[in-house]
Amino acid sequence: MCQPLIQKYNIPGPRYTSYPTVPYWDHHTFSVQNWKKSVIESFEESNTTEGISLYIHLPYCESMCTFCGCNKRITKRHEVEEPYIASVLKEWNLYLAFLPEKPRIKEIHLGGGTPTFFSPENLQYLIKGILKDADLAENYQFSFEGHPNNTTRAHLEALYDVGFRRVSYGVQDYDLKVQQAIHRIQPFEKVKEATAMAREVGFTSVSHDIIFGLPFQSIEAVENTILKTKELMPDRIAFYSYAHVPWIKGNGQRGYSEAHLPSAETKRTQYQLGKELLEEMGYIEIGMDHFALKTDDLYQSLEAKKLHRNFMGYSASKTQLMIGLGVSSISDSWYGFAQNSKSIEEYQQRIKEGKLPVFRGHLLNDEDLIIRKHILNLMCHLETSLSFQDDFFELPEVLERLEEMENDLLIEIQPNSLKVTEKGRPFVRNICMAFDLRLQRNKPETRLFSMTV
Repeated sequence: MCQPLIQKYNIPGPRYTSYPTVPYWDHHTFSVQNWKKSVIESFEESNTTEGISLYIHLPYCESMCTFCGCNKRITKRHEVEEPYIASVLKEWNLYLAFLPEKPRIKEIHLGGGTPTFFSPENLQYLIKGILKDADLAENYQFSFEGHPNNTTRAHLEALYDVGFRRVSYGVQDYDLKVQQAIHRIQPFEKVKEATAMAREVGFTSVSHDIIFGLPFQSIEAVENTILKTKELMPDRIAFYSYAHVPWIKGNGQRGYSEAHLPSAETKRTQYQLGKELLEEMGYIEIGMDHFALKTDDLYQSLEAKKLHRNFMGYSASKTQLMIGLGVSSISDSWYGFAQNSKSIEEYQQRIKEGKLPVFRGHLLNDEDLIIRKHILNLMCHLETSLSFQDDFFELPEVLERLEEMENDLLIEIQPNSLKVTEKGRPFVRNICMAFDLRLQRNKPETRLFSMTV
């Protein structure tokens, strides 16, 4: 990749798991009552046709991984499991109390933290509690994030028995120096064992998360990690850039300095090499930072133009309504977003009081909905239509902002469409930023986002 382009476009920018992005939510027009109305509207429109998705945040970890930007609580006290699960089930019942009919569940994803911090019995109890007052949608998909060091056969069997068929393992990097820096010592043999166990139990999709741009990570380390991954051939791979945001995430990302991180040029070389190796192995690049074998449903959804993106990342199927349960979880009704309290104690107290534990959110206006479609199209399909009948007033200004990217051959603009070129794929976040009217109107004075390259 051309170094001048890296230097030109390597700026802080959102990853666009939502639009508007969280820092630009308008809290003044948001209320829990309006959020409930938004959920009901979305539910009535989509429950019988699509079903709904659930994201459940399980925040506990036994040790701190210093690369992680998730909401987590470090503890070895496993007596926290049952009270937390009780709170999540009570929160679900608060939603059931105002939904107009029985929900049809299309997706469940367990994220963290470390979901496998919880015992197999408690995870199964949680899922059975969720499902007892719901129906299953056709071709439902349940998935969870597994830590290779502590995901046991019992975990896999317990979750398989309640419908889970996909597991995502966090690999990051196999280089010991990198693992020591990020406080995640995880030998290749543990990942190999966990991957084999999942397949033996019957999981049909195994995913590995690999990160480039980590502290002390060389180009050779990335190459070695990809070549080791070839021995296991997971069905899909998330190969993404480390987001260094210690000013947001606190001391967790301060175990090393920026001087220990690869330069932007080295990061792009790491990415380009990794991408070439993955493509040689038979993986197809999906959207931004994801790769899948042709046998995986993520690739099949791309081919069918059904690829979706939400707070869980890329998804093979779309539901209009995604309810987030648990501390810090974010819900998406398509017409609005709502985030739960970030403190476990505050979250559990609000549940105890019989209140939805929402502490902030955003209701999308008509302009937001149009911009959201454009950004979702670009993130999922690397193109968008410019002929929406109800398109927005500032489209000419957006196209003007994109002129330089067109001159750099990152995009192709036709009278009715915009397409991201192969050269432009690494800069898709920058392209989306041109459409982000809230960002353009109120550019942050301080750094809110990780670097785009």
